[in-house]
Amino acid sequence: MRVTYIRRVLAMSAVALVATAGASLSLAGPAAAANDSMVSVVHGIPGQPVDVYVNGAKTLDNFKPATVAGPLRLAAGTYDVALTKPGDPVGSAILENKTLAVPGGRNLSLVAHVDAAGKPTLTAFVNDTSMIKAGMTRLVVRHTAAAPAVDVRAGGTPVFKNLTNPNEAMADIPAGTVDADVVLAGTTTVAIGPQSLNLAAGSATIVYAIGSAEGKSLALVAQTITGLGGAPAGMPAGTGGQARTGVAWWWYATAIGGVLLLIGGDATVIARRTSAGRA
Repeated sequence: MRVTYIRRVLAMSAVALVATAGASLSLAGPAAAANDSMVSVVHGIPGQPVDVYVNGAKTLDNFKPATVAGPLRLAAGTYDVALTKPGDPVGSAILENKTLAVPGGRNLSLVAHVDAAGKPTLTAFVNDTSMIKAGMTRLVVRHTAAAPAVDVRAGGTPVFKNLTNPNEAMADIPAGTVDADVVLAGTTTVAIGPQSLNLAAGSATIVYAIGSAEGKSLALVAQTITGLGGAPAGMPAGTGGQARTGVAWWWYATAIGGVLLLIGGDATVIARRTSAGRA
């Protein structure tokens, strides 16, 4: 009787574990779809709040200039992205890209900004979310302003030179707080800043130069992607700026296998003890 009872209890535990594993995997599956990309939206057009539509559906309402929204999870494919004045229908878009390509499994920043001539445009950047060495941080600077070529300085020293719209420059540097500014290329004439940036270890800070030099609306906007530092054992803490969730499927397989072995093992031991006792 005791053997039968323990078998039933352990079997029920195994079934419960299998059910829990199945439920967890079903929840984690869509969120971890390798074909999805994380897309942040950066508003770099001065003086014009907008509503953002993706494939005709309003995604952001009254999106303010000099702000960052998201990230949104989008499957790989081609999208129709439109910006309207707040409250206006999607048919009266002031800026639209009907064939915005979103690759699979990437981290992207979609920037609404002005080009070098001051014309509103949309530019998609792929963010580097590779692991960063301990104590280091990643600094990315993107020129998305109606302004000539610039140098970007940290603590008064140029770190990126002759950057033009719509290009970027990046480097992994020691983490810490730096005072950054933007000067006209090859000069000490300050165009933007200085601005204090807290560059945390294991994260990427993306700085956008936005606005218009002629319109005297130049500014900096920062976006941060965390979870890029290595854990003590060297395992990644996250991808694409998003921490991983859920437990790996192999853990459940191992645990379930262990429970099933435990059922057989305990039953055998108890059966032997019972037989020995009777002998």
